[in-house]
Amino acid sequence: QVQLVESGGGLVQPGGSLRLSCVASRFTLGDYVVGWFRQAPGKERERVSCINNSDGYTNYADSVKDRFFVSRDNAKNTVYLQMNNLKPEDTAVYYCAADAGDYFNVCVIGSIPFGSWGQGTQVTVSS
Repeated sequence: QVQLVESGGGLVQPGGSLRLSCVASRFTLGDYVVGWFRQAPGKERERVSCINNSDGYTNYADSVKDRFFVSRDNAKNTVYLQMNNLKPEDTAVYYCAADAGDYFNVCVIGSIPFGSWGQGTQVTVSS
């Protein structure tokens, strides 16, 4: 069974940075499209970013563009989400997800749902 584990969350002051990690076990994460999502209390889940498996192409939600950066290290079977200039509205539980489908259908138009999810890591931005 595919397993994803997120880490790196915590409490940070506004303007600070965090780097989240998503580590895969029992499969090669480099073969999968990976997305980062977040969900704040009382709000719908929001996709934050997505990264392709073959060429590393990425996309971002407008709310995080130019502040968050997704990358992958296939040798470590890990995808990262670097979050800079954090704001209180970034407070949420962050999840990574993976799917073997193609980037266009999974990440661009969303016609294929992500098949595997991690358990989430809490990010709290507060002074």
